[in-house]
Amino acid sequence: MADGGEEVMPKDAKIVKELLKSMSVDEYEPRVVNQFLELWYRYVADVLTDAQVYSEHAGKSTIDSDDVKLAIQSKVNSSFSQPPPREVLLELAKSRNKIPLPKSITGPGIPLPPEQDTLISPNYQLAIPKRHNSQPPEETEDDEEIAELNPNPDPSRVARDLPQETSQRVSFPLGAKHPR
Repeated sequence: MADGGEEVMPKDAKIVKELLKSMSVDEYEPRVVNQFLELWYRYVADVLTDAQVYSEHAGKSTIDSDDVKLAIQSKVNSSFSQPPPREVLLELAKSRNKIPLPKSITGPGIPLPPEQDTLISPNYQLAIPKRHNSQPPEETEDDEEIAELNPNPDPSRVARDLPQETSQRVSFPLGAKHPR
């Protein structure tokens, strides 16, 4: 703190504060001043480096105001771009709007890609059981003779000989087209 109760601050920081005050910026964090100072110093260093390159290219031993102006102009041209004039934009809009929009092929709603290109196609299998007659199968004399000859029949043969409920598998290939 200085004698008048003010902080001791570098001259550049005071200038940044005055710039903020002149732009009606009254409330800001203290580190904003430091960030502006860092940006300011980096910009000046870049401009002076470019000016030195231009001076050396011209064969001069010192940097003069023309080198600095050229460096600033090149920095402005590469960093900032001006929008095109309003007349140019209006002419461009007029020429672009002459081309009509394409007609919509689809009906109302959100246009979706073809079904073969979506992941919502059915990709599952259904097991549909076949129906058999409700009458039990009749035993034949051959079955009785086999049972008498072999008291311990082969379980796989017995299972094969018995009527079984068979199922039919139905599957839908991915990307198949369905009639509508």
